Amino acid sequence: MSERDPQILDIEAIIKARAGKKGRYIPKFLINWFKNFMHLDFINEYLKQGYLGVEFCEHGMEYLGVELEVRGRENLPKDGRKYTFVSNHPLGAIDGVALGAIIGREYDGNIKYLMNDLLMNLKGMAPLGIPINKLGGQSRNLSKLINDAYESDHQMLIFPAGLCSRKTDGKIQDLAWGKSFVKKSRETGRDIVPIHFEGENSNRFYRIANLQKKLGLKFNIAMLLLPNEMYRSTGRKYRITIGKPIPVADLDKSKSDFEWAQIIKGKAYEL
Repeated sequence: MSERDPQILDIEAIIKARAGKKGRYIPKFLINWFKNFMHLDFINEYLKQGYLGVEFCEHGMEYLGVELEVRGRENLPKDGRKYTFVSNHPLGAIDGVALGAIIGREYDGNIKYLMNDLLMNLKGMAPLGIPINKLGGQSRNLSKLINDAYESDHQMLIFPAGLCSRKTDGKIQDLAWGKSFVKKSRETGRDIVPIHFEGENSNRFYRIANLQKKLGLKFNIAMLLLPNEMYRSTGRKYRITIGKPIPVADLDKSKSDFEWAQIIKGKAYEL
């Protein structure tokens, strides 16, 4: 990219916009605490460099000093067809950026993936994303956006669990995978490539996520911890394993789309 537009994340404006009229009552000290907790200065120092799309992902890994060990790279199809790449979601931030870098570079930036609409405030990520509202009402045209993406020439990168992995009975694993990627891949003739990303968040993250579940809270409190979890990833090494494509023609009517989704999830965890 020859010219870059410096970016900055105004977290106070975002919080107040999401809170609506109640935003005016949020104490300044609470906003300042959250800025420090999410390491906003560290994030904005990178955003000022103005990278977009796949370059944003690639240089983000460099900025964090994250090393990626990629296994099975030879399984990435090179036949010019369009595929659906599906992965577990252990980290909730770094894994999305890392796979955006790997898959995006392999296919010349020609990728799209569903992402929390809050991430669309990161202008560097926005060109790659289809926004999903996790906090409030969903956009009416979401279904059309998703259909258009699957029917396009873009490679699709999906985290079917929606939320990042949780710890249950001492085991860190995704929740059940949603069935939509099976249905849409079948409708558009896309074979499916399973990916396994090895990693975990802090014990604090899992404690809060489990407490949220026990209390029956709809608001995803654990999501607010993800910027801090990303900061903790500085200097770490992660292993990514790419599996062989699964022919969508094999996903017949002998099982439901939901059942096929869990089978593919199992294949990803076997990698």
